[in-house]
Amino acid sequence: MKLDYQSYKDKVYACWLGKNIGGTMGTPYEGKRELLDIKGFVTKPGEVLPNDDLDLQLIWLYALENCGAFNVNAATLGEHWISFIVPHWNEYGIGKANMKRGLPPPMSGDYDNDWQHSNGAWIRSEIWATVCPAMPHVAAKYAMEDAMVDHGSGEGTFAAAFVAALQSAAFAVCDLKKCIEIGLAAIPECSRMAQSIKFVLECYQKGMTWSDARNAVQKLNADIGNGWFEAPSNVTYAVIGLLWGEGDFKKSMITAINCGDDTDCTGATVGATMGILYGTAGVPKDWSEYIGDDIVTVSIAKGNNGKNIPKTCTELTARVVKLAPIVVGAHTTRHSGWMYSGERLAGYTVEFGDVTDTEGVYEQLLELAAVAGEVAKSLKPYTVYAENVMMYANITLDRAPEIQAGGEIGVHLDIQSKQFFEDEPRTLQLRWLLPDGFTAEGKRTLMTKAFNPHSSGKGSADFVIRAGETVQPENRMVLEIFANGRCTPLYIYFPLYS
Repeated sequence: MKLDYQSYKDKVYACWLGKNIGGTMGTPYEGKRELLDIKGFVTKPGEVLPNDDLDLQLIWLYALENCGAFNVNAATLGEHWISFIVPHWNEYGIGKANMKRGLPPPMSGDYDNDWQHSNGAWIRSEIWATVCPAMPHVAAKYAMEDAMVDHGSGEGTFAAAFVAALQSAAFAVCDLKKCIEIGLAAIPECSRMAQSIKFVLECYQKGMTWSDARNAVQKLNADIGNGWFEAPSNVTYAVIGLLWGEGDFKKSMITAINCGDDTDCTGATVGATMGILYGTAGVPKDWSEYIGDDIVTVSIAKGNNGKNIPKTCTELTARVVKLAPIVVGAHTTRHSGWMYSGERLAGYTVEFGDVTDTEGVYEQLLELAAVAGEVAKSLKPYTVYAENVMMYANITLDRAPEIQAGGEIGVHLDIQSKQFFEDEPRTLQLRWLLPDGFTAEGKRTLMTKAFNPHSSGKGSADFVIRAGETVQPENRMVLEIFANGRCTPLYIYFPLYS
């Protein structure tokens, strides 16, 4: 498909402008659980309120610029978290604390985390959508890598995939309901996130008022336990604003914020999504002039490289649109990452030029989003991903990474050959590097078949790790995978705590 570059750039700017408008308008009401009745801004003209919803995305932009499209994953984003993101709120704090104690992402988001179903990830999805326009599978892949750092396999990760896929699709499909369907295809049908969105779509079709629909959603998800800060309801409040707003920017945003709860997040996401759908022409001029162009941060360490962040929506837009053709081109020519397999992605390209051609693209985007949905369904707690030039691998523990003297834990290994590399079967040598007194029972060699139309290139193995009579507070496990006839080993690391 083809995207007109100037129209795309206009939508990106409108996205960030809408994000700033919604964050500033919604922040004064954050955490209020009752239905609200706001009319507009309560801030002064030209005053932009700082918001972590946008802050974190400035760091992800920096990561993309410095690491490259194929090196931005949960691990690299986790390192950026530790270096540049200041707050220790809720899941932010748990994710960082787990990483600092040695737990690699995405295990950092699963272990001892009461905030897996919260709002911290879907609120930072626009960077992935804007650098991957009309590529919902890639946007959702990045959003999941991002979200897993502090949400693991929880509903917060599904929420991020949904929003990123919806917003990516909105660059090519100017039909909100179709964009919602594409977003839903990117997450498991059985997830609370998907159930909540489908529930509110039914409320809309029945002709319910927005307030009745909001109350019904709040009741539906009352058992989640994060109060006003849980993702399934708050994402759905943003969808309520978009649906009942009927294409009107002001009505959409005010409706979402009036649902209460995490109002800066719902308002900001509605504003960003409306900006992508309709461009700057859809953003009310009096509101855009009221808010201005500046970006004000609150969550970023400004020392050293942290200073290299955009100061305005105009600068942010310029840097995003410079990156997008590179990111899109990379994912068009080479399917990299643990989510890519099969023929369903073959032949799909996005080109930037001076015309827009989106004929028949809805069906394509729906199918592409479903690829991300299959990945989302496969997410399991206590998993660690790794890769080298030849293969992807992941290790999944059968329970939390804890062990006592004389105890044991089950470990499952999955390996996938990279489809763009040499098409050959491989014999892999498996060697555990363990602390004194620990042992590992399981295979020592593994054959992976060639990756071609007749073979999946996959392999798997199961192990049991047993502790000796003495264990330390932290015990580091490393699996070395070495392919015969090759010179690049792969190492997978995880700790076990006593």
